[in-house]
Amino acid sequence: MFESLSQKLQNITSKMRGKARVSESDIKEMMREIRMALLEADVNYSVVKEFVADMTEQCKGAAVQESFTPGQQIVKIVRDALTELLGGEEGEDKLKVSDTGFNIIILYGLQGAGKTTTAAKLAKLLKENGKKPMVVSVDVHRPAAAQQLKVLSDAVGVDCYIDPEEKDAVKIAKDGEGKARYMLCNYLIIDTAGRTVADEELMEELRDIAAAVNPTEKLLVVDAMIGQEAVNVAQLFEQNIGMDGFIMTKLDGDARGGAALSIRKLTNKPIKYICTGEKVDAIEKFYPQRMADRILGMGDVVSLIEKAQQTIDEEEARKAMERMMGSSFNLDDLYSQFEQMKKMGSLKDLVGMMPGAAGKVNEEDLDDKIVDRQMAIITSMTKKERRSPSILNASRRKRIAAGAGVQVSDVNKLIAQYEQTAKLMKQFSNGKGGFKMPKGFAKQAAKMGLKGNMGGMGGMSGMGTGFPQGMGSLSAPKEDYDDTPFTPTGRRDRKKKRKGRR
Repeated sequence: MFESLSQKLQNITSKMRGKARVSESDIKEMMREIRMALLEADVNYSVVKEFVADMTEQCKGAAVQESFTPGQQIVKIVRDALTELLGGEEGEDKLKVSDTGFNIIILYGLQGAGKTTTAAKLAKLLKENGKKPMVVSVDVHRPAAAQQLKVLSDAVGVDCYIDPEEKDAVKIAKDGEGKARYMLCNYLIIDTAGRTVADEELMEELRDIAAAVNPTEKLLVVDAMIGQEAVNVAQLFEQNIGMDGFIMTKLDGDARGGAALSIRKLTNKPIKYICTGEKVDAIEKFYPQRMADRILGMGDVVSLIEKAQQTIDEEEARKAMERMMGSSFNLDDLYSQFEQMKKMGSLKDLVGMMPGAAGKVNEEDLDDKIVDRQMAIITSMTKKERRSPSILNASRRKRIAAGAGVQVSDVNKLIAQYEQTAKLMKQFSNGKGGFKMPKGFAKQAAKMGLKGNMGGMGGMSGMGTGFPQGMGSLSAPKEDYDDTPFTPTGRRDRKKKRKGRR
């Protein structure tokens, strides 16, 4: 969602990083560019005006003028200001917890914002965190709304209470609360009705439901795609019902990001969760500082590690690393790594979390279909071929290509990628299931200020499979590959040598 804004802010801050001296005209020019970038991202004008004024004042301060690296100091000011705009450094705003141990969360929002899907996503997230949630639909207006929630809750393995025959939303909410308490649940998530426009009839119904169940949290589900209108909707719900926070949905779309940057400042209510896709696991806690780092291209290593921990089987990761270090790495292992990477999300999202990667990788090369094609090629092989890739001669590769619906050159690329990985792992293996220090690396590490014995990196096995060894090759230039049809090893090279001698 922040793609355009992120690119512009990265370009602006990159100009400042290397500056040994910063003049008033430099600051003025940078602030003008930041103002334009934020306005083009659909950020509220009053928010932009205050944001730029605060930063200008800080950039002209003694901390910058007397610094040995004023350019870097200004980048830090921009980062801190953006973090503050999104909610502050303290991290995500956690859900309130009732003293009784039973918590009720009501989800509000306009029709189409994604409340029902978000209810199931939130329930799944709570379940993964060791809670016992139940969801209930009190939407008596939209046809099949209750059935939709039931299907989604069944898919994520969460209890659901619906009563399609009942037309009193307040009664359904009370009955759902009773059912949740009876089932010893500690969270009840209520999916309310929505309208295309918030009218008084809807607000009265929502107020009655809140009065009946006394919720612990009242969260507004906001569609990031509607831009500045999201702020108006938030202010309307706050005035009529009172909100505790927001859940931003559809952040995987092409929205410009203005709503997320404006809503916190104008309502003084925190964004608690963000949804980045349609899948039931596409929800995460909102961390202002991490989001600011992503926007400025500084990466988000913590979120990356958390994703890896949630999706990667540690035991399988350890075994895969041992096989790689023991020179028994095969195409089954590569396929397993592709699977684990797909669970972590899209390539664009993963690269966006890597510090320094933003803007240096061609986004056209970060196509998830490439991974699907690689997996299709591997599954077209026999078990023997996957475990012993050295037997893949020309006829076998032709058969595999036909089975996967690709060209022989695509099969050749995958095998070349695998062979490069296996060769690299062999060079770094110390023969004991760990890494050895490459020649010259110790001196370079000392220059970079790295200390300690890097030979102990074998313990980082989880990282080895968190990013498949072929991932780097997915974005490599096409000229790095030999697209000529496969020939028996060495034959073409020998012909070239004989021609050279003549």
